Amino acid sequence: MSNGGEFPAVLELNVGGVAYTTTLKSLTNHPESLLYAIFTGREPILKDAKNRYFLDRDGVLFRYVLDFLRDGNVVLPDCFRERERLKTEAEKYMLHGLVEAIANESKNRPTGAITVGYRGSFQFGKDGLADVKFRKLSRILICGKVDLCRSVFGETLNESRDPDHGQSERYTSRFFLKHSFLEQAFDMLIEQGFKLAGSCGSGTAGGATTDLKPGVDAEENRWNHYNEFVFVRE
Repeated sequence: MSNGGEFPAVLELNVGGVAYTTTLKSLTNHPESLLYAIFTGREPILKDAKNRYFLDRDGVLFRYVLDFLRDGNVVLPDCFRERERLKTEAEKYMLHGLVEAIANESKNRPTGAITVGYRGSFQFGKDGLADVKFRKLSRILICGKVDLCRSVFGETLNESRDPDHGQSERYTSRFFLKHSFLEQAFDMLIEQGFKLAGSCGSGTAGGATTDLKPGVDAEENRWNHYNEFVFVRE
């Protein structure tokens, strides 16, 4: 273990397996913090096999902790999904200013509504309802303001059907997701502070006997339905 008086001006850290290089000044910028206590010798710290100072915390999230130590503020990516975990890290390091910065950053996020829609059915086995396989979604549709949709869904958003690429200050109903996991879409909205405001849906086709296109399963077609969910962030 290392104690006070032994710390160089530039330090190499191992935080949960992720390597960082920073200055002693940055690590001791906040006198109320655990890092200040460690790197002024008031608290012990271990070293790893490469003689780097070792912190048994989340190594990936430490980049944002280090940003705060250097600049006194933190700027999170638009589709950042780990605010609560980062808040926990800030609390563990006793960086009360970072906890407050995360809360303020969340409050400054733009408000608005996003509608999630899907057309679905059920796939059946030979015994019909007695052998339901799984819910089948053909596509999850996303409607709303372009920049808001991008900030929530990030790389999972497919914009290939949208004709006006690059324009963010507008609304569109032509986005859809690259996956078909409805709950994943809901989780991403909730993590970004959205709440379900309303929903609606069509009934199944039931006993409809309309002519089907070749290759369409008649039993599955009976259970086709469409649903929409409106999420709002105020």
